[in-house]
Amino acid sequence: MKIGILGATGAVGRQMIECIEERNIACEELRVFASERSKGKTVQFKGQELVLDVADENNLKGLDYVLGAVSNAMSKYYRPLIEKAGAVYIDNSSAFRLDEDVPLVVPQINGEDALKHNGIIANPNCSTIITLMAVAPIAKISPIKNMVATTFQAVSGAGIPGFKELNNQVKAIQEGKEIESKVFPMQIAFNCISEIGSYNDNGYTTEEMKMQNEGRKILHLPELNVTCTCVRVPIYRSHSISVSVETEQKVTIEQAEEAIKNFDGDVLMKEHVPNPLETSNQDKVYVGRIRQDLTKDNGLAIWCCGDQIRKGAAANAVEIMEYLSNH
Repeated sequence: MKIGILGATGAVGRQMIECIEERNIACEELRVFASERSKGKTVQFKGQELVLDVADENNLKGLDYVLGAVSNAMSKYYRPLIEKAGAVYIDNSSAFRLDEDVPLVVPQINGEDALKHNGIIANPNCSTIITLMAVAPIAKISPIKNMVATTFQAVSGAGIPGFKELNNQVKAIQEGKEIESKVFPMQIAFNCISEIGSYNDNGYTTEEMKMQNEGRKILHLPELNVTCTCVRVPIYRSHSISVSVETEQKVTIEQAEEAIKNFDGDVLMKEHVPNPLETSNQDKVYVGRIRQDLTKDNGLAIWCCGDQIRKGAAANAVEIMEYLSNH
């Protein structure tokens, strides 16, 4: 395969390169693209130095797949160029996720949807991927009607600038200096911020509505109702989610645990509670604390954690590419 990566210098783009190398994907050629200011610089891949370039109509030619880790605006700009080049575009932005003709895919849940693509496949939101990986095995037993979720999202969700801001603020506090908040709306060091994304008219943020809108599409449950609260927490990477699901038919704790244990990509944790530290730098979603929801007869409460940069973004995109190449 000949693969291109848009946004190869960002946190997700770098992770895409690492995932391709780790999975030993038969990659005949890897082309890495970034902004004009990074042109000519290099990134490492399999012991080689790959030179960064700016993507254009000419250097996209001949590629089989392009993995995108760029903004919505840049993704919209590059989509027609990638289509003209004849490559399949796997897009990590939110630009096309809800378009009817664009599959929105988590391979372990709805991989078959990827086969219906028209040249582009969307990668879901990070917290949506991690949450749905935990609840999809339950949905296979009985459809989910309602879901209430609170996400605890690491600063990695804001990319490399998020890491830097947390570090700078901790250092400033230690040195007694003034704290600057540029990436996040207020201080994130030693704090929690229940404000990710912009506000909609209903009082929910754009980030919070992704759980319902994307969840409906991925799980093939168009009537799914979701109440979501997204919280930024001072953790480097790996998102954690507390989620309660109400199913049409009762699903016992034992049934849920068995389904999660046998679901590809999930790890059922019973010996201790999953946490962000242990789920970082790997591609599994850890699920634990499965309890009866005391407010609903057919409800289960669940806790899950997963690496936002990997399974929540880069690894899922690479898995989509693998799924397509194997089918």
